[in-house]
Amino acid sequence: MIARQATERSVSNETQARGTLRSDGWRKKASAFVGTCLVSLGMSASPAPAVERGLADFGTGGKSPSGERVDVELVLAVDVSWSMDRSEQEIQRDGYAAAFRNPEVQQAILDGVYGRVAVTYVEWAGTISQSVVVPWTLIDSREAADAFAYQLTTELPDRERRTSISSAIDRIVPMFADNAYDGLRKVIDVSGDGPNNQGRLVTMARDEAVAAGIVINGLPLMTSGGYYSWGSIPDLDRYYSECVIGGPGSFVIPVNDWTQFPEAVRRKLILELAEEWPAGEPETAVVMKAQNSPGIDCAVGERMWLERQNRWRDDVQ
Repeated sequence: MIARQATERSVSNETQARGTLRSDGWRKKASAFVGTCLVSLGMSASPAPAVERGLADFGTGGKSPSGERVDVELVLAVDVSWSMDRSEQEIQRDGYAAAFRNPEVQQAILDGVYGRVAVTYVEWAGTISQSVVVPWTLIDSREAADAFAYQLTTELPDRERRTSISSAIDRIVPMFADNAYDGLRKVIDVSGDGPNNQGRLVTMARDEAVAAGIVINGLPLMTSGGYYSWGSIPDLDRYYSECVIGGPGSFVIPVNDWTQFPEAVRRKLILELAEEWPAGEPETAVVMKAQNSPGIDCAVGERMWLERQNRWRDDVQ
């Protein structure tokens, strides 16, 4: 009898132990599954390090800024919507990488008051599609500039739907608050190939950013060769000049052909980093100041999207 009770207790304990192991195993699998899901959303089950690509780099980490002085805090905000194919997106990445390897750009950085800048590279598309590709990086030497350029070439660009310049600006503005740098100037450099068509009006986001002391410059990509999709407009340069850029000295440099992109990026970076053209720069460089732009409908993208949706509903009825 005693032996049978001991056997039953042994079996019960073994069953309980197996149940615990199965429970622990299930918890580990569940934890791994949740972690995988969070990573796929650009999140992490635990605080992500600064080098992680995703939402943790958008000023939500609660860092205590050290206030290291730099000449410029610069956000390169690059459109990766479906209106651009993979080769065009790679031209953008390669163009920025080449610019940071350029001796004139590197010299512009080193010739500043402090001789150093802080730069981050962000890709954006629709209202929930923003991703930090390269987090805030201090560039204080030619070697640091080369290293930043190398980081841009180590990962393929994403492709996302819709175009929300306003959401990109809204997500980027908090990045200046806790990035551990204190710049003489804060600049968002927006490049894209279409008007805002999702999220709030781009003028609202722009005005709030400018009120916070941030300058927004533009690089409109007018590279369609005369062919315009439903989401593009022929006078995108005027749209950027009137509706997107803002702040003291803000400017637009249009790109009319992809062959112009590397040179346009080089010029733009020198303007943003040194606030002057390098020696020998032609005075005929295409730069549109905000105050010289004629009027344009800043809600044109939203209106085009609504018209497209109405046509789609008419087609299916």
